[in-house]
Amino acid sequence: MKSELKENGKFSTPGKKRPLKVGTQTRIKRYDELTLATIRRKVHSFFLRNEIPTVKKVAKVINDEADLPNMSIRTVGRMMNDLGFAYRKRKRQSILIERDDIQCWRHRYLRDIKKYRAQGRTIYYTDDTWVNFGHTKAKIWEDTSVKSAKRAFLSGLSAGLTAPSGKGSRCIVVHAGNENGFIPEACDIFEAKKKEGDYHGEMNAEYYENWFGKKLLPNLKPNSVIVLDNASYHSALSENIPSSSTRKADIQLWLTEKNIPWEADMLKAELLVLVSKVRKQFELHRIDALATEDGHTVLRLPPYHCELNPIELIWSSIKGYVASENRTFKKDEVRKLIEKGIDLVTPMQWAKCVRHVIEEEEKMWKLDGLCLISKLNLCPMILALWRWHIYLDNGKCESEEGDENSVQTRSTAALHT
Repeated sequence: MKSELKENGKFSTPGKKRPLKVGTQTRIKRYDELTLATIRRKVHSFFLRNEIPTVKKVAKVINDEADLPNMSIRTVGRMMNDLGFAYRKRKRQSILIERDDIQCWRHRYLRDIKKYRAQGRTIYYTDDTWVNFGHTKAKIWEDTSVKSAKRAFLSGLSAGLTAPSGKGSRCIVVHAGNENGFIPEACDIFEAKKKEGDYHGEMNAEYYENWFGKKLLPNLKPNSVIVLDNASYHSALSENIPSSSTRKADIQLWLTEKNIPWEADMLKAELLVLVSKVRKQFELHRIDALATEDGHTVLRLPPYHCELNPIELIWSSIKGYVASENRTFKKDEVRKLIEKGIDLVTPMQWAKCVRHVIEEEEKMWKLDGLCLISKLNLCPMILALWRWHIYLDNGKCESEEGDENSVQTRSTAALHT
């Protein structure tokens, strides 16, 4: 225990497993973001049909899709939990429902992106991806009449195309763009050190901030909006906020530096309550600070919503080009293919992808019932019209003395009629 305290600075509870936060599960790190987003959409397709999804139904839909991996029912159930779905009771029926925090995050994002578009601000989408050196088409045409290499040689034929020995190393690509195409001079490609595992481990906040500040920000239009996901290297904080693992003395010091009053006899738990009340005031992301200095705004996508980022569709097109043209499976060729694939993406293709994302936003807006919420914002106007109607009928505005809740109820009913 002494050695553990010396190495880690704290004790860990032996044999006690703690629930992992969304995004930290190793199960979902086996698949790329596009696959995870497709699985989410499969679940939401049940919601759109007003049909109750079960793990068995979802597993069947996933396994029937040729482009999705086959999963057992048990794995699909765990995957749903990892993606933020919960199994709850609702209106006497148990269905899979998204976690409240993810729903709220999506609501905020949809409201903000609509607001920024209405303001006429330029919106840029950024993301990173990877391409293995052995990336190629999974299925190709084969001559089934050729049974051996010797027969092929004697017949003046070939033995067909061979697959690479493995996936090989990989290149990581970082870029940004919008309906006008990729941002010139913003692309960065480098070779990953690890061949396997989650490629996000190859990225770090220092590298991303360097790219963000030197290659992205100088090439943006004034007062732009930058859309990115919530990867850890996108969300590094300017300063560490005290948590339950922070020493009590350090919490007291932090509160003093922030001019937040505290009592000497307070317990650590009480000090953490004080921290939680002001946490949002001091949670400043380093990326956000860089963008704000240049007059831009950072907007983060909700977890597992890469279908709201059009660059994901662009990545799919570029990877498809690399897969169809990759012949040597070597680093230099793959890098050139990536660069050429990026050059082949036209502003028209980008604009098409952005329009598709806007359509997806509208679907989510309707699915979450936010259209009704927006209409309810018109209640003051409806209330005024209703009062005027009462005045014309009775010669006086009786509703001024009525119950405000009943007015709200009638106003809401008017929206549905």
